[in-house]
Amino acid sequence: MLKIGSYEFKSRLLLGTGKFPSFDIQKEAVDVSEAQILTFAVRRMNIFEANQPNFLEMLDVSKYTLLPNTAGASTAEEAVRIARLAKASGLCDMIKVEVIGDWKTLLPDPLETLKASEMLLEEGFIVLSYTSDDVLLAKRLQELGVHAIMPGASPIGSGQGIINPLNLSFIIEQATVPIIVDAGIGSPSDAALAMELGADAVLLNTAVSGSQNPVKMAMAMKLAIEAGRLGFEAGRIPKKRYASASSPMEGSLFL
Repeated sequence: MLKIGSYEFKSRLLLGTGKFPSFDIQKEAVDVSEAQILTFAVRRMNIFEANQPNFLEMLDVSKYTLLPNTAGASTAEEAVRIARLAKASGLCDMIKVEVIGDWKTLLPDPLETLKASEMLLEEGFIVLSYTSDDVLLAKRLQELGVHAIMPGASPIGSGQGIINPLNLSFIIEQATVPIIVDAGIGSPSDAALAMELGADAVLLNTAVSGSQNPVKMAMAMKLAIEAGRLGFEAGRIPKKRYASASSPMEGSLFL
């Protein structure tokens, strides 16, 4: 069971809702993914304009927990304003804090992320902080009291997979809150690896919405995350330099 603040979820797949070819494909991908948390950028949602298209109208939102994010913010103050807007709309008291520090790489600003997270915690939000794979920043956010840390596997939308598994493993090892790998996942094998390393969940968007068949990819990602989690819980065998026979030679009829 994935626990974030006061919430509990069976699914460990969080699905972003942007960039899908159509609302129909988006809805079908969401359905087959069995994701329980859907995330979206508040700035891209027409949450106060009834005459504008809105993906929420295509879904039975009672089945999901909505996770607004502060994408587009470049300062802590901007992120806080966006979070307040989301809360005022009655969507959810959870917020993904995303404060971009460089618009070419879309890497998060560590100082502004820390500041925004602190401000939103003081206002009673359930805070999930998006970061790079900075081990010390993850530790500081954890000490601050955030409810989950979301380190990127690689730059947003790049599909490069997990570039630095060592740093990610350090973040996971020291964690006392859920670690949700976010950004850069490109294939089911990337998602499975994140879970095998011990991550609590994976957030995906472009890997699904940008694939040739988003519905099939959503299913593949669901299965990969489930398999990766089971593999982590089962405990893999140690790597060895030389071969080790799976059948013992003792007692063989031919010896």
